[in-house]
Amino acid sequence: MTLAASSPAMAQPATVDLRILAINDFHGYLRASSGGIRIADPSDKTKKITVPAGGAEQMATLVKELADGHRNTIFVAAGDLIGASPLLSAMFHDEPTIESLSMMGLALASVGNHEFDEGKDELKRMQNGGCHPVDLCQGPHPFTGAKFHYLAASTVETATGNTVFPPYEVREFDGVPVAFIGLTLKGTAGIISPSSAAGLEFRDEAETVNALVPELRARGIEAIVVLIHEGGYPTGDYNECPAISGAIVDIVKKFDRAVDLVISGHTHQPYVCNIDGRLVTSADKYGTLVTTIDVTLDPKSRDIVSARADNVIVRSDTLAKTPEQTALIAAYDKFAAPIGNRRAGSITATLSRVPNEAGESALGDVVADAQLAATSTASKGGAVVAFTNPGGLRADLAAKDDGAVTYADVFASQPFRNQLVTLTLSGGQIKAMLEQQWLDPKRPRILQVSKGFSYTWDGSKPFGERVVASSISLNGASVDSAGSYRVTVNNYLSTGGDGFTALTEGTAPQFGAYDADALYAYFQASSPISPAPADRIKRAN
Repeated sequence: MTLAASSPAMAQPATVDLRILAINDFHGYLRASSGGIRIADPSDKTKKITVPAGGAEQMATLVKELADGHRNTIFVAAGDLIGASPLLSAMFHDEPTIESLSMMGLALASVGNHEFDEGKDELKRMQNGGCHPVDLCQGPHPFTGAKFHYLAASTVETATGNTVFPPYEVREFDGVPVAFIGLTLKGTAGIISPSSAAGLEFRDEAETVNALVPELRARGIEAIVVLIHEGGYPTGDYNECPAISGAIVDIVKKFDRAVDLVISGHTHQPYVCNIDGRLVTSADKYGTLVTTIDVTLDPKSRDIVSARADNVIVRSDTLAKTPEQTALIAAYDKFAAPIGNRRAGSITATLSRVPNEAGESALGDVVADAQLAATSTASKGGAVVAFTNPGGLRADLAAKDDGAVTYADVFASQPFRNQLVTLTLSGGQIKAMLEQQWLDPKRPRILQVSKGFSYTWDGSKPFGERVVASSISLNGASVDSAGSYRVTVNNYLSTGGDGFTALTEGTAPQFGAYDADALYAYFQASSPISPAPADRIKRAN
């Protein structure tokens, strides 16, 4: 290019700079998660520290700071912005989160599996606005839908053959077009409810992207960015990637070489990786990070010639709060009170989450009973026993003067909005699951069990032999190691969460209600509720 031969009006810059800001797996965390983000201790890299991070008020400030001074910027996301959300967002079907991210200037987002938690039609309402079909309009103002655009290249409505949302969107920066392709993981149908997956096909990630490349190139587009809700498991700190495993590795290797940059999610991990010669990023979860990606575009080739990334912590203890985000949260807080104060039922005494010596707690008993009740009929899964993880019990149900329990109380005790899953397991697999409670001997995770199931464990025995096989019983009968049983757990456990990999061997999964909703329904049907005798789990030594 000979700039001297061109008039000022015709002159082109040698390169075009573009700053991409990216998040993933926000999950409605308008307020910072209590867990923050775990990073290497700057003073001793062999140790980890927890840094307070997240919060929409602080994220909005950081996004603005990172964009200021840059001529070309765009804010994008790689799915699961909603779903599995805390009370403030979940109570309004995630309308507050959609509004918050729209106010921040989010432009484009791929769908993730949790976007489909309440079904295709509800996701379309998130995009287009309007009142919820059942709960109607509950917020402080009409819900007008997302100002950003959802993309769903691999999600096809089987009745029409069309994608649920556009497969990609093209944005132009100083005359250079950049295509953003958005899609969720191929396995989405297997991790959402059958009713939510009905009428939808989730196609192969790489095949979907590669099929779009000729179409984009025919339009003169060479710069291609993929927003994909699938990820990996890296080694190293939040801005490193000495190595990475997981589905994203093979997917990226299968992508057409025309794909320049991959922004990923789903695994709730932070990383900045080079996979097959391409930059691949992920911004942890719950809004703890914003990924800053600085891209250089060549106006002549119209392609990306370089890209580098930095994961920036949303430091909730030092970043200023954006006033409009504060006002939005306050407005929903005001309207949340009538919903949170709905009476669920009553208790005769405090249901504590503190376990006894054997690992059983009064709250755990009730939660497991509620999950069994929600899934015991044939149409709901045909469960005969339910197990729940102790880490999911976050607050006692404390007895008040009148014994009343509200929806807010229930949600506080089960805030993760995990979906119940009923699986078929053998008696042997149930025992294997129970043995995995001691994967970390310093911090055993004793599962809470529903009424009718009992067993004894011996702390003096070695790992893998602590559960007394002859003691495992269901409704007074010994559990047959070769027998089949319908077992309810939450979706976190069903995927091997907390190290319970035996549950990943379960078959015939049927998805059901969310855990908090099951507990609320149980209170409505069974109040007043009293602490049960702690006789389900026994310890021999």
